[in-house]
Amino acid sequence: MTRLSAAPITCLLTACLLAAPALANDTMAELKTGGIIYVETLDVTMEEEDLFISPAEVRVNYVFANDTDRDIHTVVAFPMPEVTGGPGQNVAVYDPNSDNMLGFTVSQDGKSITPELQQRATANGVDITGDLIAHKIPLLPLSEATNKALNALADDVRQDFFDRGIAMDSSYDAGEGMQRDTSALWTMSSVYWWRTTFPAHSRIKVAHTYKPSVGGTVATTYLDENNEGKGERYEEYVKRFCIDDAMVKIARQSNEAMASGKPYFMENWISYVLKTGANWGGTIKKFKLTVDKGRSENYVSFCGTGVKKVGPTSFEMTAEDFFPEKDLDILLLAKVDNTLQP
Repeated sequence: MTRLSAAPITCLLTACLLAAPALANDTMAELKTGGIIYVETLDVTMEEEDLFISPAEVRVNYVFANDTDRDIHTVVAFPMPEVTGGPGQNVAVYDPNSDNMLGFTVSQDGKSITPELQQRATANGVDITGDLIAHKIPLLPLSEATNKALNALADDVRQDFFDRGIAMDSSYDAGEGMQRDTSALWTMSSVYWWRTTFPAHSRIKVAHTYKPSVGGTVATTYLDENNEGKGERYEEYVKRFCIDDAMVKIARQSNEAMASGKPYFMENWISYVLKTGANWGGTIKKFKLTVDKGRSENYVSFCGTGVKKVGPTSFEMTAEDFFPEKDLDILLLAKVDNTLQP
């Protein structure tokens, strides 16, 4: 059985060489009051998963098997990574004005499916979806429409949102007097789902495509105040992205370059909800992951086993009897040209 390990995968050659909040494995689900509840099944197995991730696109192709003597009627759900508001958050989405903000598509055996979309917003562990809907505030915390709706709230409602940790006041003075700005603090979760049938003694192909939600910062952030690989954030990155000494060196050089007005690197993050693949019967018989870093000058780090370079910017991991114990987090260092002009 192959498991997603904590082995570092990095590459320092610009020609060589895998931004929160992009992505998720299918899982069976049941619809109950309050939303979708994920369930496990031994009746349907995931025979194959072919997963491609890049900053521009995610493609997933599955082969499921029902080897029982009966048709299985169920709900299939595809959870997306959460999107959290707050100061300093920088998350790109395909279309912030659409409920289908990532351009998600799905097909089964070549036939297009129109999935349902369930979205929820929470703040401090409390579901506030109803509050936002009542005040006509979009659930996506990081959008111009949401920011505009928050700033249009009555003062008593705004204060209530502040008190409950739903939003924060980031008023400022830019030389023209105090200007009020209210920012979202909640987290939005999204799940696509559809009803389907897995016929007895059959193989079913399911395919997804969508644009990843790439998060990022304006610099590298995992070194301490002395530009060293130490501290709580560094340890978090070691665990989450399996960064190593090579990535520390790149970040150190990047921070020095940024301070002197030279081209530097910024962090991008891409997350994929992989653990839900364990809800199907047994292991994933054949698993293939391809990660493309986008540009040859970018650097990448993620946790994986047996990753091989298969192209100028792409890397591949394959496994049999794969059991996803953890989700996949990808750290991408993207080149930024900030050269000072004379």
